[in-house]
Amino acid sequence: MPSAPSFPSPFDAPALIARRGLSSLLTPDGELLDLSAEDAREKLSQLPPPLLVHGPAALRALDLTPLSQPVPWFDLLDLFLFVLPATTVAPTPRGLAIALGLTPPETVTADLLPLLCENLLSRLRAKADTQEGARLRALLLPLTRADWIWSGEVADAIGSASDPGSAHPFDAVRIWRRLPRWEETAPRPAPSSQPVSPRAARERLRQILGEGAEERPGQADFASVATSAFEPRETLGSPNVVLAEAGTGTGKTLGYIAPSSLWAEQNDGAVWVSTYTRHLQRQIEQELHRLYPDETTLRQKVVVRKGRENYLCLLNMEDLLNTATSRGNDGATALLPLALLARWAEASRDGDLMGGDLPGWFGELFGHGTLYGVADRRGECIHAACPHYQACFVEHGIRRARQADLVVANHALVMSQAAWASLAPPGLPDEDAAPTRYVFDEGHHVPEAADSAFATVLSGLEAAELRRWLLGAEGSRSRARGLLRRLDDLVERIPAIDAPLHAVLQAARALPAPGWSTRLKSGPDASLAEEDAPSLLPLEEPELDNPAELFLQALDQQLKARRSQNPQHETGYISTECDLHPTNDAVQKTAEDLSRALRRLQEPLILLTKRLEAQVEDDPEMEAPTRQRIEAFIRTLHRRAISRVTGWVGMLDALQTPPEADITPVHIDFIRTERLPRTRATQGDHDVGLYRHWLDPTIPFASTIQTPAHGLLLTSATLRDQTGPEDGEESWHAAELRLGATHFMKPPIRASLMSPFDYAKQTRAYVVTDVSVEIASLAHAFRALFETAGGGALGLFTAIRRLREVHKRISEPLETQGFPLYAQHVDAMDNATLVDVFRTETHSCLLGTDAMRDGVDVPGEALRMVVFEKTPWPRPDILHRERRRLLSEGRPSDYDDRITRMRLRQAFGRLIRRGDDRGVFVMLDRRMPSRLLSAFPEGVEVRRLSLVETLKDIGAFLTSPSSVSSEN
Repeated sequence: MPSAPSFPSPFDAPALIARRGLSSLLTPDGELLDLSAEDAREKLSQLPPPLLVHGPAALRALDLTPLSQPVPWFDLLDLFLFVLPATTVAPTPRGLAIALGLTPPETVTADLLPLLCENLLSRLRAKADTQEGARLRALLLPLTRADWIWSGEVADAIGSASDPGSAHPFDAVRIWRRLPRWEETAPRPAPSSQPVSPRAARERLRQILGEGAEERPGQADFASVATSAFEPRETLGSPNVVLAEAGTGTGKTLGYIAPSSLWAEQNDGAVWVSTYTRHLQRQIEQELHRLYPDETTLRQKVVVRKGRENYLCLLNMEDLLNTATSRGNDGATALLPLALLARWAEASRDGDLMGGDLPGWFGELFGHGTLYGVADRRGECIHAACPHYQACFVEHGIRRARQADLVVANHALVMSQAAWASLAPPGLPDEDAAPTRYVFDEGHHVPEAADSAFATVLSGLEAAELRRWLLGAEGSRSRARGLLRRLDDLVERIPAIDAPLHAVLQAARALPAPGWSTRLKSGPDASLAEEDAPSLLPLEEPELDNPAELFLQALDQQLKARRSQNPQHETGYISTECDLHPTNDAVQKTAEDLSRALRRLQEPLILLTKRLEAQVEDDPEMEAPTRQRIEAFIRTLHRRAISRVTGWVGMLDALQTPPEADITPVHIDFIRTERLPRTRATQGDHDVGLYRHWLDPTIPFASTIQTPAHGLLLTSATLRDQTGPEDGEESWHAAELRLGATHFMKPPIRASLMSPFDYAKQTRAYVVTDVSVEIASLAHAFRALFETAGGGALGLFTAIRRLREVHKRISEPLETQGFPLYAQHVDAMDNATLVDVFRTETHSCLLGTDAMRDGVDVPGEALRMVVFEKTPWPRPDILHRERRRLLSEGRPSDYDDRITRMRLRQAFGRLIRRGDDRGVFVMLDRRMPSRLLSAFPEGVEVRRLSLVETLKDIGAFLTSPSSVSSEN
């Protein structure tokens, strides 16, 4: 057996906590130093690779060049993932200590890191003689091959890796051989319709809360009201709809979980709880631990469902592993993230890569490309034809959801499922049984989610993606599988599909060919000769008269001719959209040609599905896996191809008829251009497309969900824009219009429960009168405010560019004073991880945009200030312009104000999450009109002061006893 490679020891290494201010360094001889970035860089150059937490963040703090894996330092996050996979941890020394059950000191210095290291290695030693230890030793083989710096220390703790001669060195990564297999179960009968009594819901809530829980008077009332959504439906297509506005602190999550869980148990059915983001799904799942504290019961009763692109695809992982091992030493580096993913996957609850139990910092440490590579982000799933079908995480989740009591989904998935169910061929079962009871948490986002779910986009990227899905990689090194590869074995069994299949492949060449974005950038007269762009052109020269590309070029020319500088936008934003009508002649002509080409694609696609359906119906002896595979493929054809092409044809045909001025349109059509993600092949390229949105997106939402649904609960802290007690009826009417409740046959039940907090005593609100829109002025204000608060501050921005500019100016001076600054769109962590860090580091600050404004729950001292950079007016684009004009009932200014007030109310809601919280809200836009101040809770006094006066007032408020009222 060859000798094992020699690895350094972390206990001979310096320990480093890097900061933009003073970094903490523990030298190998035990000296604890506080060093500036320059001194830290110089010192580290003379020492061995350090022991640290989150290497990429440390490099950024010290302005050092990022390095790829394997990295020459001991990152404790690597070791944590190996020892405690599928465990959430904030990627900081303090967060690591808390996750390990240790109490970190108030001021964390580098001497904590060796203690964390020893704790992890001690846990590892305890696993040495267990079955898990044997698996870990096997995993050491590929990790050692990948030069993982922890290999030596781990081998000392659990024993050396097994002899490669006794097993294949990469078998430990092939987890699909060891993961549990799902088995089919009998279909679940339709649920019964027994109601839930308000008294029973209150009793269930009391059981969930347990003894000693914080009393929230409105929570039990909310649970009672929610039971109305679980009443038996009286008429087909007429579900019971409940609109329940629950002020911040009401405890609405457990308030609706109580009746939902009762109804599911009594009726043997599932309630789908839908929220807006993956982060909020995670928060709801954490709340459900209070209902089902036993992990086994929780897994049986609760399932989190997301789109397929969020989960680990075992076939893609196998492809990456085979590629890495076939390249010998050149592929060894790729083994490191794959081996650690294998370690995580065997411990994961559901294989969720995005917002699940894979730490959100994994991609930053080991490369986001690996995560994208192992997820099915291009719709490549081959279902029952996959050799790992019965181990598939997605298929496990689908089957568990069929038997679960509570399914925690997101608005996008729920609406997509409802839309697919309405489009599915009759008699073809969907992978998810349509639920009869829904809870839409963060219900104010339902129109926004519906707008996205039911919009139609004919763009270069969308059309080229469909071509790639139909034709495959077309000579590139991509692993894309086209229709021919997916159906090759079925053609022999079902010869009738051969002709429509090849007709589809021929017609798909009308879609944008590889290299389309380069030709779009060059314009219609650009040469396609290889010498013009040899590295960007495909191996096969595309058709010169490609109908889709000619249409895109015509759209691009019309957009360039009609776009204009927006004089109202101080950043000089250039409009990237224009109205479709009146269309120019080139758009009209190319639209006709493309419509004909798409019909030639649509017809054989439909014929292909019909012949596959006929085979399923006519062959009762067909094996179950083959039947499942064909049914899944028919569904996929409808979702990815037929419905998309049908929508495009409808758009192109409607383009020929200009809208009539005196008729309110159903849709809004316009042209928009977007920057493409920067890759080697698309640097500086853009996409252009024809966009179609519903004027009122809640119409398709209501039409698709009202038939299967028996009851819906829509709840949020901001369902209404109530500017005063006298406009209650008007605010409810506006809310029903906006949420689509008026499209349901049965009038909704309304309920409003006030927040239990005393905002007059617990909060202050300010409009600063002397901060300008200039970046320098904004940065000065943010820094001064964050320093006054002593950290624990959330800064909200309406533009990413301004966020980045402010972060660049204030990050170092804040961190020098011990206030770490994190930022969305700057730090490469997902939002959930950023919030975890912010919650853990109580003196840190966080900058973010919309996603941080809604639904973030950070109770206690970790959040004591919210600062808004600018009044969050709606973006003045074409879509908003038309909705403002047609849906405002003749009051467009009120329409804008309502949207803005609700955004302000959501932001203010981040501030007070518990009865003992205190905090301040600051608006830096001196132009914010007084009519928007009704967004804040009753009793909150809004003071218009200069920045100096604001800082003084905030300092007095935050340091004063909690009994001080807003009048003092």
